[in-house]
Amino acid sequence: MDAPEPSLLKNLAARSEAIALGALNTLGNLIYPPVCAACGRNTGSHSALCMTCWSDIRFIERPFCAVLGTPFSHDLGEGILSAEAIAHPPEFDRLRSAAFYSGTVRNLVHALKYRDNTHLAVMMANWMLRAEDGMVKECDGITAVPLHPTRMMARRFNQSAELARHLARLSRKPFLPGLIRRRKRTIQQVGLTRTAREDNVRGAFVLAPHSEDLVFGRRILLVDDVYTTGATVSAAARLLKRKGAADVSILTFARVLDETI
Repeated sequence: MDAPEPSLLKNLAARSEAIALGALNTLGNLIYPPVCAACGRNTGSHSALCMTCWSDIRFIERPFCAVLGTPFSHDLGEGILSAEAIAHPPEFDRLRSAAFYSGTVRNLVHALKYRDNTHLAVMMANWMLRAEDGMVKECDGITAVPLHPTRMMARRFNQSAELARHLARLSRKPFLPGLIRRRKRTIQQVGLTRTAREDNVRGAFVLAPHSEDLVFGRRILLVDDVYTTGATVSAAARLLKRKGAADVSILTFARVLDETI
């Protein structure tokens, strides 16, 4: 009897592997049924949202301020700045965020940040890519707002770094982990006034040793999970600018606006 053709053996092996993976997925779904990433209701697939939670999301779309990304109620034309951007020019060059920080989006941030659901960072990073407005394409490297070492030990991971890591992987841009270090253990920003937030993070960041060449003359994309008053990212952007960065843009998953606080 003639030996089976190599191509036939290869097809049989691929089919067997597909059947085995399908069986494992079915078994996994029986043990860990797929649920909504935001509310926990049963869904058809993992890392997905139910229809109720999906319809609750408010993505930030044009028209918005060319610098701060703050949404406008109606289109005022290309390159228009908000009153805040004119009166108080930020330390960074541009800011973009994927969605309003409310409802489902708030639940996703809390699930990632406080309940160790790091798998959500992939989905969230994809939404951020949808909102990046050319900043990822134009940047030379992607980094994240760091945690203080003691907080990193307690939490075990940095949610902003998880988002930045997946953004870099999806966009094939250099990921610069640890580029910025937090030398000052600041108190939680939640509940602080804008002025108190600025005082809290003043002098909190330093550049990692021997990393000046990664910054000088470069376009850096700085990633955080939520933008509130901008005190934290402004302090980090100020450091990067002082070290010679040609452009510092901010990309966050969520944005707190007056109506969502």
